[in-house]
Order: sequence, then C-alpha cells, then structure tokens
Amino acid sequence: MLIEQPLSLYIHIPWCVEKCPYCDFNSHALPHKNSNKENGLPEQTYVEELIKDLDSDIQRFNLGERKLHTIFIGGGTPSLFSADAIESLLSQVLSRFDYDKNIEITLEANPGTVEAEKFIGFFNGGVSRLSVGVQSFESDKLIKLGRIHNSQQAKDAATLADSCGVKSFNLDLMHGLPNQSIENALDDLKTAISLNPSHLSWYQLTIEPNTAFHSKPPKLPKDETLWNIQDQGFELLDKAGYQQYEISAFSKENYQCQHNLNYWQFGDYLGIGCGAHGKITDAKEQKIYRTVKVKHPKGYLDQTREHLDHLNEVDKDELPFEYMMNRLRLFSSFTLNEYHQATGLSSEDILPTLNNAKGKGLMENQGTSWRVTQQGHRYLNDLLEMFL
Repeated sequence: MLIEQPLSLYIHIPWCVEKCPYCDFNSHALPHKNSNKENGLPEQTYVEELIKDLDSDIQRFNLGERKLHTIFIGGGTPSLFSADAIESLLSQVLSRFDYDKNIEITLEANPGTVEAEKFIGFFNGGVSRLSVGVQSFESDKLIKLGRIHNSQQAKDAATLADSCGVKSFNLDLMHGLPNQSIENALDDLKTAISLNPSHLSWYQLTIEPNTAFHSKPPKLPKDETLWNIQDQGFELLDKAGYQQYEISAFSKENYQCQHNLNYWQFGDYLGIGCGAHGKITDAKEQKIYRTVKVKHPKGYLDQTREHLDHLNEVDKDELPFEYMMNRLRLFSSFTLNEYHQATGLSSEDILPTLNNAKGKGLMENQGTSWRVTQQGHRYLNDLLEMFL
C-alpha cells in the first residue's frame, strides 16, 4: 500500500547576476536597478507570490497536518536576496507547518554575492545550512565557466560559511572542466578539502541542451582522463574522511544533505517559485502527483494568472523507473517493502528486473535488501534503462 512520505519544500529564486554557459537551470539575468526595486530585484513582491503559491499547494493537497521535513532555497542565486527577505520568507513558511526545531534549511550562495554580514543575516533569519557554488579555485577555469567570482573570493566565501553560525556548509565543485588536467582537478579538490566543509558536492561538467556550451562546445578532457580524475579524487575524499553516499555527494559523518536524501529516497516535496517542480503522495487516494510552476518570472509575478502551470498524476507504469532513477543514485541499500510503500506497486513485479541486473553485476542483494554495485554506479545509465 502507498503510504505518506516525508515532506520537504523547495523554493526557487530564479535570478543570477549572469547566466553561466553550462547552466540549464531555470535562471534569469539580474534585472537593471531602478528606484523601486532594491538591488534590481522585486524581493517583497516575489516573497508575497511565493507564499500565495505555497498556500495554494497546501489547500490543493490538503497538507495542513503534514510535518515539514526540510527546506531548500535554490536558484538562480538566492544569496542575491537580502537577509531580511529570506527571514520574512522563512518565518511565513514555518508558520504554516509543524516542524522539528532542528529542521535543515539550506540556502544556495555564490561567492561574489555575499559578505560576512549577509551570511550572518541568513543564519539569524533561520538558515541552518549553506551551499556555496565554488565550481573551481582556478581563475582561468572560473572565467571559462562564466563565474563572476575569483579564486580568493571562493576561499573567502567558504571561510565565512564556516564561521557565520550555520550548522554545516557544502561546497559545489566541478571536475572535467575545459582543458583541465588530472593535476588541475585534484589540486581543486585538495583546496576544497583544506577548507574543511562538512559536505562536498563533486561532480563532472556535462554539456546540456539549451546552454551556451551546447551551442559552442568547449574542449573537455578525454574519457580516460575523466576516469582517472574520479578514481584518484575518490581516494583523496575517502582519506580526508568524506563518505560517498550518492553519485556526486560526499559528507563528514552525520552531515548528509537531508533534503537531497529525501529526493533520492522518493520522498515528497512541494516546489514553489518560478519553474519549480513538486511531487506529492496522496495516501488516501493511492495516487502520486507532480506539479510544475510557471517558469518565467514575468508570468509567475502576473497576478491575473495562477502559479501552477501543470499538474498530473504519475502513471503507475512510470513509477518503477521514477523510483529507481532517484534511489539508485544512493550507495545505501533499499528494501522491497520500501519500494512498495513509496510506489504502491507490488515488489514481485520488479524482482525479475532486479535479478537481471544482479546477473549483469550491476546490483547485489541480501535477502529483500538491494543495492547498486560499484560497477552499477559506473554504468548507472545502462542500469536505469533496464527499468524503463
């Protein structure tokens, strides 16, 4: 039987100073400053619309009694907003839910858009976790990636995140960058480790459709170099005390990102803000719904239209792939009963595919518990295709 899943909230703030050439997220260049909008951003108006959006979802899915598990404010560049705006947003959100006093509340920040007082302001406003988008510590690589900060600003932002009062902070770091050698990539990683973040997101640059890099692809390292970067990088992270718990996520003990874990474990989440996606389980009706909000800020802020752009029930035939697409990113095992409770589907139906994957060396099991093998993580796309 399909049962109620932990509920998280994702809040999307779509503005950036500039659009990076590799980015396929829903982000928009910062509007020009004018006398009516502080920093060129419609902060107060956007916060008001976010709360209206949230209230609509609460009513739509009858969520008044659901406990809130985590909050993640992403973008875009949420750190462009003032600490006062973030505090106002969070206080209004939390007034609508039951939640633990130690709830994880993450805010994404980019070096170059923050200073000490602002990080402290975010903390005082309720943020308990910061995620800093460093990407690289090499100035030439940052320029190629279209980043607005330099190497020193990246290091300064990490130091500020570590000292402002939040319980933990993450550094986002890329590898496989244009013309990047193994030594360059590992030096970047060593620098990140030296800053002692409680969490590291270390992932390979990929060229996505509808990006500037897709139109004019840069020269990326060869596959052999990429494999060597990963293998040696994993060793560095392990020796430094970082446990890999997901394809690109590494943490010190007990510092896993609870919000992302809820995604990967096929939990529920509301998505509010421009283009935000949501997934909600209705245990009473035995249905799973997905939502998508209006993508462009102009449309989202148009008070003559609703924020919801699309709502659909997930077809039962799609659930095995949807569950595995998330769950198989993790290094921990899952049980057949967890699969049944998260999807409402019989675990017997998925067993032939699991056993087939086991025969190919991509998965392994102990009783009713299953996990991806090292080979399965290396060829994850091939593994996932088996569940289509």
